[in-house]
Amino acid sequence: MEFGWSAEDEAYRDELRAFIQDALPAGWRGYDQTDRPAYKAAAERFSRGMAERGWLTQNWPTEYGGGDCSAWRQCILTEELTPIGEPRGSQYMNVNWIGPAFMRFGTEEQKRYYLRRIAAGDIFWCQGFSEPDAGSDLASLRTRAVRVGDEYVVNGSKIWTSHVGVADYCFLLARTGEPDSRARGITVLIVPMDHPGFTRRNIASLAGDESHYEMFFDDMRVPVEWRLGEENQGWEVVRWALQYERVGTAQYQRAALQLSDVVGKAQDNGAFEDPEIRSRIGEAWATCRAARLLTYKVYDLREEGSPPTADSNLARVASTDALKGVAQLSRDVLGEEALEHDQAVDVIRNGGLAIAAGATEIQLDRIALDFLGLPRSR
Repeated sequence: MEFGWSAEDEAYRDELRAFIQDALPAGWRGYDQTDRPAYKAAAERFSRGMAERGWLTQNWPTEYGGGDCSAWRQCILTEELTPIGEPRGSQYMNVNWIGPAFMRFGTEEQKRYYLRRIAAGDIFWCQGFSEPDAGSDLASLRTRAVRVGDEYVVNGSKIWTSHVGVADYCFLLARTGEPDSRARGITVLIVPMDHPGFTRRNIASLAGDESHYEMFFDDMRVPVEWRLGEENQGWEVVRWALQYERVGTAQYQRAALQLSDVVGKAQDNGAFEDPEIRSRIGEAWATCRAARLLTYKVYDLREEGSPPTADSNLARVASTDALKGVAQLSRDVLGEEALEHDQAVDVIRNGGLAIAAGATEIQLDRIALDFLGLPRSR
């Protein structure tokens, strides 16, 4: 694999950095999510600015509002936006996997309506996946959608859902098959956040923001035309989409920058003189580089037109290992002093980032089954 960037790619990165510097205030470390209207308006301005430059959906096909750009342009974009706090807000999901899910499974009417709005940067989403008794094991979800004529009647709840406070739509998973149908009986529904029968409640966060919510569905009636894909096809939709989400953010880059900060503080407080700390710094650096390499392999496969593979799971595991390793190193280098630094919030969030898009155990299962071809345990 050639690791050098083309002159065009380098010029794009420089232009992107200049845009970020102009679009965000000095010292920006992420939006204040406690002020949700301001957060949404600011993320929308940033995304529309990208859309005006043709960057927001640049790697999409032109027929869907994209620019047919190389997958490597998307890689550059995530490397620049992830470490600073993702100024697109939840719109990174739109571009990375929600839009492609509509391209593959949506009706022509759905494609015309949703893809146009995503490409313009004026629509926000949340994903209704995890439940109190169904976290990474999505096949066990219990939220129920019963078809009555041309509608589904939905009852149940979701938990630990991000971006609810700013979302316009929910990408909702519900069970339409028998209670024990597991993956065979799941359907995707696209539901507006202000739809009758749909309520939500914020969950207090250690990181001090408004990130996570519970959502409740009480006899919520959803028209059949709001379904994405066929009935009971939801597992196929989600498995395909999540392969894109797992490398949709450059977590290896976030971890590498946090590591650089930890090293500087270790040199300042003398911890760098400890041979064990130096060894762990080296291990953390190697993990960040390995995660970068494995993620680049996924982008290389996309560039070649390959469908999603378990390489995405492997890259995700390496990236979460990098995040966790840096968090643990930061704790041991700084001790209680870590709470006095802005980085403390980043380190707290690393734990949540390691769970998003499926816990490590789920990723390892997919690697064993799909990548290594091992038999399923009984």
